[in-house]
Amino acid sequence: MPRAPKPTAVVALCGGVGGAKLADGLARVIRSDELTIVVNTGDDFRHLGLWISPDIDSVLYALAGLSDPVRGWGRRDETWSFMAALRQLQGPGWFQLGDADLATHVERTYRLAQGESLSAVTARFAHVLGILARVLPMSDDPVSTQLLTDEGWLEFQDYFVHRQCRPRLERIEFRDAETARAQPAAVAALRREDLRAIVICPSNPFVSIEPILAIPAFRDALRERRVPAIAVTPIIGGRAVKGPAAKMLSELGLEVSGLSVARRYAGLIDAFVLDHTDPPAVPVPGITVSHVPTLMQSLEDREQLAHAVLALADALR
Repeated sequence: MPRAPKPTAVVALCGGVGGAKLADGLARVIRSDELTIVVNTGDDFRHLGLWISPDIDSVLYALAGLSDPVRGWGRRDETWSFMAALRQLQGPGWFQLGDADLATHVERTYRLAQGESLSAVTARFAHVLGILARVLPMSDDPVSTQLLTDEGWLEFQDYFVHRQCRPRLERIEFRDAETARAQPAAVAALRREDLRAIVICPSNPFVSIEPILAIPAFRDALRERRVPAIAVTPIIGGRAVKGPAAKMLSELGLEVSGLSVARRYAGLIDAFVLDHTDPPAVPVPGITVSHVPTLMQSLEDREQLAHAVLALADALR
């Protein structure tokens, strides 16, 4: 009998900066049109009348080669005339909007107001930026990440950008996640017959990945998976590569380590990738732990990590 075709499709779940880097690495080592990237929208919000999707934009800019290599967010070679003029008018300047980045938010807001879905707008942007991978929001319905802190309830961007993560975290909720409709093409991608692997990118587990998993259809799809699911640590040597993941782990009473993140995903993944500089791991029941270089400082680093993750998935098939 002829052999079944080798599975080639990959689905990646990710948030912003770190997740976007690995998503870009995956797009570089497999056929881009076989990659589906499901992106967190729990930190989307309206600001100055504009609908802003920070994680979607980070992924689009990374895949298009437009992301700023210094800041890690926004577009490279950005200018800031808009922000200077806004501050001159004593407008709210706490959320940075570069001039080129501003065009993305204006066009998205315009198209949403015309009745297009967030998925349709994202697909349009990906097409005009020359991106072949399919980039999908987790839902076209709004889901809001809310954080209970010692200053009360805060929306994510208020906590993350405006207050620079200073308030002490007590609890996280994803409002409307239980009733939000998962993006249909994203769920279909997770159930493809030719699926090779599911990759959870090195994004903050609490505010980048768990908003996706809070939508029942995604959590169910991972529990019912027929292919290996691999997660990559956002923590190296007890510190977050970028963002507040380490602070959140500590304030929620959890060990600040990659293994703490692995335990968050127990029952949903088959393997977890720790950085090669981390010490040998204490076994996590049901999860294979691998040590490889995970710090992505160059395009070559992104590709090497993508290769390592896919090789691990293939070994577990």
